[in-house]
Amino acid sequence: MNSKYYSILAFTYFWLITFTTLASVDTVATYSASMQKEIKAVVITPKDYNKSKDYPVVYLLHGYSGNYSDWITKAPQLESYADQYDMIIVNPDGNFGSWYWDSPEVESSKYETYVGKELVEFIDQKYSTVKSREGRAITGLSMGGHGALYLAFRHQDTFGAAGSLSGGVDIGPFPENWEMKKYLGTKAENPERWEEYSVMYQSNRLITNKLKLIISCGTEDFFYEVNVRLHEKLAYNNIPHTFITGPGGHTWDYWRDAVQYQLLFFHDYFTSVK
Repeated sequence: MNSKYYSILAFTYFWLITFTTLASVDTVATYSASMQKEIKAVVITPKDYNKSKDYPVVYLLHGYSGNYSDWITKAPQLESYADQYDMIIVNPDGNFGSWYWDSPEVESSKYETYVGKELVEFIDQKYSTVKSREGRAITGLSMGGHGALYLAFRHQDTFGAAGSLSGGVDIGPFPENWEMKKYLGTKAENPERWEEYSVMYQSNRLITNKLKLIISCGTEDFFYEVNVRLHEKLAYNNIPHTFITGPGGHTWDYWRDAVQYQLLFFHDYFTSVK
């Protein structure tokens, strides 16, 4: 056999080893008893996943107008991160614009209950997970960044770490945007409700050193100012957190880059509490 043949054979072997041992990506049908319907989620398990070991889980939420498939479609490198950090990554569906609330206006929209309780219970039953807050983190982009912090602040016994990527962490300045008034009623008629359902207000629930927190936002993002204000409020209240900012807008280019740092942050947290 000539050298060209050996080169082709070596390349083929390299390709097989590299591309057939990636994480497993599955779409699962979960059930929400509170909403009485099936909801899809993407679950990424590391390539060496086996039931003799318990894995930490990161819940990664999509943004407004998105769905459960957004993250794996637009950031397929999540597969390599699941392998690298030996974790399970779950991308749930938060409907078109639920903001991950249990809506006081739309009876059929209970995404706080779904993601914060029902989905966690489903994942813990179906997969080999660390079944405690020390083995769970939650983050997301835009609406999902708001949802991740909102859920984590309200469920500190469920999640041990939380993050936000370009999150709409204060909804007050945006009363006409993203269908929020559909789920909360108008801000003019429900000013106290609009405060209560905002991450900025829910931050008052935080207990010092209870949650490990990481917040990221680009300086060209229209949510940049509200993220700075949340950072300042947390600092004033002596709530430890990591705040990362730099050039970037409300784009997938920014989120694809920023999510790897958040997953590393969560990996370090999971390792520290073993």
